[in-house]
Amino acid sequence: MKFNYKEIKTLGQLKAAGYRSKSIKDELRENLREKISNRETVFEGVWGYEDSVIPELERAILSRHNINLLGLRGQAKTRLARLMVYLLDEYIPVIAGSEINDDPLNPISRYGRELLAEKGEETPISWLHREDRFYEKLATPDVTVADLIGDVDPIKAANLKLSYADDRVIHFGMIPRANRCIFVINELPDLQARIQVSLFNILQEGDIQIRGFKLRLPLDVQFVFTANPEDYTNRGSIVTPLKDRIGSQILTHYPEDIAVARKITEQEAQLDDSQTAAIHVPALARDLLEQISFEARNSEYVDAKSGVSARTSITAYENLLSTAERRLLNVGETKTTVRLTDFMGVIPAITGKIELVYEGEQEGADTVALHLIEEAIKSLFAQYFPEIKKLEHKDAEGPYDELIEWFFNGDGFELMDEAPEADYQEQLSAIRPLQALLSKYQPDFPEADRYFLMEFLLWGLVVNKKLSKHRFTKGYQFKDLYGSYISGL
Repeated sequence: MKFNYKEIKTLGQLKAAGYRSKSIKDELRENLREKISNRETVFEGVWGYEDSVIPELERAILSRHNINLLGLRGQAKTRLARLMVYLLDEYIPVIAGSEINDDPLNPISRYGRELLAEKGEETPISWLHREDRFYEKLATPDVTVADLIGDVDPIKAANLKLSYADDRVIHFGMIPRANRCIFVINELPDLQARIQVSLFNILQEGDIQIRGFKLRLPLDVQFVFTANPEDYTNRGSIVTPLKDRIGSQILTHYPEDIAVARKITEQEAQLDDSQTAAIHVPALARDLLEQISFEARNSEYVDAKSGVSARTSITAYENLLSTAERRLLNVGETKTTVRLTDFMGVIPAITGKIELVYEGEQEGADTVALHLIEEAIKSLFAQYFPEIKKLEHKDAEGPYDELIEWFFNGDGFELMDEAPEADYQEQLSAIRPLQALLSKYQPDFPEADRYFLMEFLLWGLVVNKKLSKHRFTKGYQFKDLYGSYISGL
């Protein structure tokens, strides 16, 4: 039921309008029921969870449970919690001036009860918007019980000339102030065990105790906790009695295919209009970028327990466009297309996001990042061109023989990092066998993306040990594997 919050300003007016109190869990449940019945999307902008996490989360809300979202970093746990705000009523009434959002029909604080007794039907009402009903706290080792629940405030006692025996000297912490709200504690295992213990009664009975004051405050809070499985061994754990009081534990996961990963990256990347207007990104380049994260999650060099966040692809995509934009500005052009050499610009985004195991540390973060890019190229190569098998008969004819022979008979081929667009296209077009391979195996490939595909083919032959590639100051040189050695002899 909707109320005219601009006109209702007293308790009497609220009662006359037919307002009925309900708990936040009932509020979430009722609004979710309505959205499901109307076939509305409940969690907008969350991709890949339609058949796994979201149904479990909806069941937990329908069950009126407190929730623990358990998953590796970058799996949209906090985003899911934030989106629960849109299952709340747009506005709820509170007693004006209440620190803990007292329900006008059922106040629980001393302030609320005394004001109601004094003013009765004239008790002033204010309205709280759902955006203001979300509280979030990152669990860090320095969090105290006073931060979460409250403490005695000596300054308040002095100003009001109150004895420490008077409960009005209490300064409420974040959880009481989140009464009738959603309260999220991120990275719960990082919270010290003794602090976790202080949550037992709040979750179960609603009691809170502050410095000897036992206050019967039946707080009405929807708790959402997030946790990373890695934390259970590295830093701490959720104490068993607390875990027992959390109604539903829901496991999150990474995108299961490139199409979903691309949706997430394109939605979350922070780009401006000048970048998107001036830089064309081939579909293959977008797929390749996502494949890097998939390779990292399966790499022997990367710590799988730590996970590879979705933010890896997002920041890498931003770096990729910035690399192309920088080249565009340097050569003084207005339009360009992303090149495969631009992927060298995403290495800083990768190295900052992955945790390496011992073998990876020995190789070095930059080397591992380049290895992941090459593995991504190798994984996608067979989708566009004939597969190159590891074991081939040395005299067997292959689809790439003419191209390899072109390199064998030549002095190599240089591709400059910051070549103007016309020069870049002319250089690749000069390799006739390269054009022939595209015409044969990808005749319908979009014209705007063909030069990226040419470069992709060259890199694919390199990672499959058919050509060699050498980095120099301003670009890459591609050569055959043995021709330079033989010509030297």
